[in-house]
Amino acid sequence: MFVVATAGHVDHGKSTLVRALTGMEPDRWAEERRRGMTIDLGFAWTALPSGRTVAFVDVPGHERFVPNMLAGVGPVPAALVVVAADEGWMPQSAEHLAALDALGVSYGLLVVTRADLADPGPALAQARHRLAGTSLRSVDAVAVSAVTGAGLPELRAALDRLAGTLPAPAADAPVRLWVDRSFTVRGSGTVVTGTLGAGRLVVGDELELAATGEVVRVRGLHSLGTARDAVASVARVAVNLRGTPRERLGRGDALLSAGRFRRTDLLDVRVAGDPAADLPTALTLHVGSAAVPARVRPLGADTARLRLARPLPLLVGDRALLRDPGRHHVAGGVTVLDVAPPPLRRRGAAAARAAVLATLDGRPDLAGELRRRGLARAGDLTRMGVAPAGRPVAGDWLADPGHWRRLGTRLAEEVDRYATAHPLDPGAPVELLRQRLDLPDRALVAALVRPPLRLHAGRVTAAPADALPEPVARAVARVRAACAAHPFRAPEADHLADLGLGPREIGAAVRAGALLRLADNVVLLPGALDDAVRVLAGLPQPFTLSTARQALDTTRRVAVPLLELLDRRGATRRLPGDSRIVVER
Repeated sequence: MFVVATAGHVDHGKSTLVRALTGMEPDRWAEERRRGMTIDLGFAWTALPSGRTVAFVDVPGHERFVPNMLAGVGPVPAALVVVAADEGWMPQSAEHLAALDALGVSYGLLVVTRADLADPGPALAQARHRLAGTSLRSVDAVAVSAVTGAGLPELRAALDRLAGTLPAPAADAPVRLWVDRSFTVRGSGTVVTGTLGAGRLVVGDELELAATGEVVRVRGLHSLGTARDAVASVARVAVNLRGTPRERLGRGDALLSAGRFRRTDLLDVRVAGDPAADLPTALTLHVGSAAVPARVRPLGADTARLRLARPLPLLVGDRALLRDPGRHHVAGGVTVLDVAPPPLRRRGAAAARAAVLATLDGRPDLAGELRRRGLARAGDLTRMGVAPAGRPVAGDWLADPGHWRRLGTRLAEEVDRYATAHPLDPGAPVELLRQRLDLPDRALVAALVRPPLRLHAGRVTAAPADALPEPVARAVARVRAACAAHPFRAPEADHLADLGLGPREIGAAVRAGALLRLADNVVLLPGALDDAVRVLAGLPQPFTLSTARQALDTTRRVAVPLLELLDRRGATRRLPGDSRIVVER
């Protein structure tokens, strides 16, 4: 199947033409048939001589219903531009063409209707002139009469040729079905319809509602009036949703593949049409079947930032249009350049941003995104429409290689700066480094650590595990000299302070393994435990605290915590009666 939207002035025979081609009534409402004009979207389909099926989205031509027209044209890849031979080019012909051009629709046909009422030549020439400067300048043209049937075989053949030129749909792309109708079917529940432009729908699929992120399940699918287990793009499709009230969604909402789209209300775009500086501050953005008020901030000659009244599921490269509903004027087409743009807070930020946007073309570019952002999660890139690739630097974080190297250099500088300011600390805290490097995740700090840096207990240092600041190392040397003759006589707290070992210095020495802490302000040299076990093993077993104290030539202040530490390490075992034995190994 391929899908074509009609376009053209009111009462130029669009619906009559669709009816003549398909034998179906595209105008669904009695009011439309009574007034002889299309008010809302109509749908019909037919088989072509080749066996292909073409489905038509018949749109209203009256100026009051242009938003309805745009809802039908937005997701459709091709258009029939219809002009009546007896009236020629008219105001809504121009606005419809401007909309198609703004959306970048380049596939279609020019159809001059009512060839039985007037010579189609002048209208054809006039329309050709109007199409010459647009995306539809190269389309074929056919003159027909829906009343007499003249030209209909030629139109069917032209539709067949058009089908052969359309690009193949992206079958593996995520689903984004813009909803153009929603209604309730008795016994089935809520049904929505739309044009499936890419991807594939299968009964049982779980999708997200763009408006809320709510997960919904596909209960049933219909296409061309027939129930289907699956529908592949491009196709008109009706989706029956399980357990979803009709009021939860309507025209302008979308059904999305879960986790594949970013909902954004802030985007940077390139504008083709009116100069960006001349755009009103308030316009309506039309994309898919959605129409959303937008605040416009010009950035460059043809770039702007849009703030939307509600978030939409947009991707880099999406096409949309800006319209001024008060003037019935299409201000221009837009190409989405960035769906997660940076804030513009600093002086000169807007001009700098305009310079960046001038280099973008709306095509997803992984290397470019990483170069501009420095770091990005793979999932976030996917939801922007940028396919991630390569090996993450940490978790699912991808990094620009140059930015990652610079971060590594800065990390070493910050660690060195911290060590200079805090010589007794065992390294710079990871969280502090994350803040100083302005990183979004602590895991990135750990991933940046490379020799000679090392990460231990939540801190990063360049010093070896046993390194000590020079003043502390000198003080420990004096303790070692003082304990040489009496290794189990711990210096008193005031003596330690005289040596330059306060609580922070002692902590640094203990962490480096230069001192052994038994209790607060009770420290020995690190080999004291093994030496104590050798002395105690030479005593008659079991032995008492008093006997151990005398053998070790120390005080109770040292002996008690020393024996308790030996108990905890399994070198000694305490017995009933407060005696101990050395455990043989």
